[in-house]
Amino acid sequence: MKISTKGRYALRMLLDLAEHQNDGFIALKDIAERQGISKKYLEQIIPILNKSDILNANRGYQGGYRLAKTPDKYSVGTILRLTEGSIAPVSCLDYEPMQCERCDDCLTLPVWKGLNKVISDYLDNITLQDILDNNREMIANDYVI
Repeated sequence: MKISTKGRYALRMLLDLAEHQNDGFIALKDIAERQGISKKYLEQIIPILNKSDILNANRGYQGGYRLAKTPDKYSVGTILRLTEGSIAPVSCLDYEPMQCERCDDCLTLPVWKGLNKVISDYLDNITLQDILDNNREMIANDYVI
C-alpha cells in the first residue's frame, strides 16, 4: 500500500486546521503557505472533505475552513479512506462480500486479511489530536543544555 499525495496532503491540511482550531475560519492560502502545498492542489482536496462533513466552510471576508468536530473525532484511517478510496493491501478486500472467484480457495487470503486488520487497527486508532499531542511532547522534550 502506498499513500498518494492527495492522502498525505489532506492529512497535513486537516492537521493544520486542528492546530489552528481556535483561530476561527482559516483561509486556504494560509494553510498552503504554512504547509508548503499548492493552493490549487488543496482546492482539489476540499470537495472530497466537504462531501463527508469533515469541514465547515465560510465564504467572503474572514472566510475559510475549520474542522466540523474536535480533532479527537478524526482518525487517520477515516481521512485516508476518504482520499484514497481504500487502504486495503489487495483489491479483493475492497468489497464485502468478497467478489473474487478464488476467495474460497486462496491460500494467501488469510495473510492479506491479517495485514489489512493490522493496517486498519493502527490507522483507525490514531486521531488528529494524537498527532498534535505527540508533536507537542516531542517539542517539549527537545531541549539543549
